Amino acid sequence: MNEVLMLKVTGDDQLGLTSALTTILAQADITILDMGQSVIHNQVSLGMLLKFPESADTSNTIKNVLFCAHELGIRATFTPVTSTSYQSWVDQQGKDRFILTLLGRQLSGADIAAVSNIISRQGLNIQDITRLTGRLSLNQENTESKSCIEFSMRGLPNNPERLRAEFLEICGKHDVDIAFQEDTVYRRNRRLVAFDMDSTLIEAEVIDELAKEAGVGEEVSRITELAMQGKLDFNESFIQRMALLKGLDESVLEKIAHNLPITEGAERLIRTLKQFGYKTAILSGGFNYFGKYLQKKFGIDYVYANELEIIDGKVTGNVVGQIVNGERKAELLKEIAAKENIRIEQTIAVGDGANDLPMLSLAGLGIAFRAKSIVEQSAKQSISTLGLDGVLYLLGFKDQDII
Repeated sequence: MNEVLMLKVTGDDQLGLTSALTTILAQADITILDMGQSVIHNQVSLGMLLKFPESADTSNTIKNVLFCAHELGIRATFTPVTSTSYQSWVDQQGKDRFILTLLGRQLSGADIAAVSNIISRQGLNIQDITRLTGRLSLNQENTESKSCIEFSMRGLPNNPERLRAEFLEICGKHDVDIAFQEDTVYRRNRRLVAFDMDSTLIEAEVIDELAKEAGVGEEVSRITELAMQGKLDFNESFIQRMALLKGLDESVLEKIAHNLPITEGAERLIRTLKQFGYKTAILSGGFNYFGKYLQKKFGIDYVYANELEIIDGKVTGNVVGQIVNGERKAELLKEIAAKENIRIEQTIAVGDGANDLPMLSLAGLGIAFRAKSIVEQSAKQSISTLGLDGVLYLLGFKDQDII
């Protein structure tokens, strides 16, 4: 009968370690059923699940491995694996898998303990833990630092609604973000990312900036805020705000466009998405003039927004064509996906306001970014602590992958 043993190796990482050990195993015709390795601060942890054939001299092979480990200055241990335990391990394959992404400026033991306690109570088993962000220097203060850890888990949560509520509570208390996604083939193959523009790609509401120039800033800002919170119908609010802009000089648009405050991480995110072949789109309840400006600046593939009517160099205050509201954004996301032959499960939508909820709900991955409370509570995922490039970590990117 074949014998199964678990080999665990720990110690200083060094060149040729795996080669030396597996050479001994190969000489005994041993099958490696599974293996995994991680290195933290030059300390290696290597595990191999080994099947010894009936013809193998098990004790001699173990002796040779232990001697090799001693020569390398590392620790090696063997543990027998029962047939019942092995079969239970085999039966786990194909079970549901989830990915939890924990993000923050810095992550503490308290943050990780809070998250892992919830995972445990929900009956989920952590399989792998991976750091996605780069190494942090102890001698450098950086207010825009990023820290991200990814947990891979098996099982099904006991109470998904309670799980989400507890994660939201942890985010508020610990100033972190938690994304919890089913680990499917679509998660690893997203192809289209659609962005809201105002307060997402840029740190401003353009219509508010136009209103300041027109001398009606406070009134328009009040209406904008009610609309973003979902307390006022978007179409109604848009018509009201447009009317207040009547008579604004066209020259103001160019001045505002050249001074748009780009959101932290937006350039890094879009540059990376383009390098890896993603399609990008702006779907905005704002204005085409500014969307086109950002399209040229970042090389974005599609822009759909509202058209400002200008006659004789003056804004008329009238609405031109169909208003790009929440429902229209969702329709446009479907249209672009169909045009690019991309499944809706492969799409991502990012926005902050109530009018973004339809496309956030439709997309395979909907992300509320620094969003209003109603949006954060309703969206599948949210990011509040990092810049827009935090989206990359939800896709599984590591800093070392990003050019």
